[in-house]
Amino acid sequence: MKKHQVTIIDIAKELNLSKSTVSRVLTGHANVSIKTREAVLELAEKLDYQKNMLAIGLISKKTNTIGIIVPEFSSSYFPQIVIAAQEVATQAGYNTVFSQSNETYETEVANTKVMLANQVDGILISITRETRNYDHLKVFERKGIPIVFFNRVCDEMKVPKVIVDDFEGAFNAVDYLIKSGRKRIAHLAGPASLKISANRLEGYKSALRKNNMVIDEELIISYNLEVSKVKIYINHLLSLENPPDAIFAVNDPTAIEAIQIIKKKGLRIPEDIAIIGFSNDYASDLIAPSLTTVAQPISEIGSTAAQLLIEQINRDVSDWKAVTKVLKTELIIRNSS
Repeated sequence: MKKHQVTIIDIAKELNLSKSTVSRVLTGHANVSIKTREAVLELAEKLDYQKNMLAIGLISKKTNTIGIIVPEFSSSYFPQIVIAAQEVATQAGYNTVFSQSNETYETEVANTKVMLANQVDGILISITRETRNYDHLKVFERKGIPIVFFNRVCDEMKVPKVIVDDFEGAFNAVDYLIKSGRKRIAHLAGPASLKISANRLEGYKSALRKNNMVIDEELIISYNLEVSKVKIYINHLLSLENPPDAIFAVNDPTAIEAIQIIKKKGLRIPEDIAIIGFSNDYASDLIAPSLTTVAQPISEIGSTAAQLLIEQINRDVSDWKAVTKVLKTELIIRNSS
C-alpha cells in the first residue's frame, strides 16, 4: 500500500492550527510564537514531513524559492557566482533552483517557463549570447515576480543589475600592454549582442586612442564565443603580413585556447606575443604560461545579485528599485604578458 505523504493540512488538523500558521513555521517566518513553532516542528519531525514548496506557495503566495539561470557551466565563472548567490539565499531562508541555457535562446526561454511552473519568488539571470528578444523575461515583471540581471544584462528592462566596469577593465589591460612596448594589439571580441562585449571593445579602442595608436580594424575579430573557433581566428591573425605582438581576449576561455594554439605553432609567450584574458577563471593560473587577466569579483557579483533580489521580493511592486551595481575589476599580471 502506498504510504500517505504528510501535508501541511495534516499537521494543521492535528494541532488545531490554521494552514497559514503551519506554513509560516515551516518556511521560517519569525512572526509565530515559540510554543507554536516548537509544536509544529516536533510533529513535522515525528510524522516525517517533507516540504512541498508548491503547496506552501498556494497558501502563503510564496515558495521561498529563488531561480537562477546562467548561460553556461563550461568555465568556473558562472558556477562560482551560483555558489555565492546560493549562500546568501540559504542564509535568508530561501531555496534555490538553477539551470543553464547552453548559450541558446530557445533553452533560456524553456528555463524561464520551468521557473514559472515552480512558482519561484524571484529570478537571477545572465542571458545567452543569442538573446535579443526579452518577452519571456518581461513575463516575470507582469506577474509581479522580481528579476535581477547579472554580468550579461538587458537594458530594455528597468530592473536591478549587477555588472563590472568592463570598459575600465579592458582599458587597463590594453594600456598595460602598450606601456609594456606592444605595438600591434589584436582583440578577440565577443558578439555585439552582448553589452559586455561592446564595453570591452570600447575599452580596448579607448586605450589605443589615449596612447595615440591607430585602431586597425584588421586586428579586431568578433565571434560568438564558441571556443572551437578560436583556432581559425588565431591562424588568421598570425598569417597577416604584419601580425600582432599581443592579443587581448574577451574572456579567459578564449585567451587560454589562444595560448594553446600559439604554443603549438612554436611561438614564445610572451616574448613573441603577449596575451591577456578577462575574468580570472580558475584555469588561468594553472595553464603554462599563467594567464594575465582582468579579475572580476565573482563571489561579490553572486552575493550582491542575490541580496538585491531578496530586497525586491520583500518590497511591494510599487517600491521596486531598478538599481545598477557596478563593481570594480583588477588587472592580475602573470607570465603571459
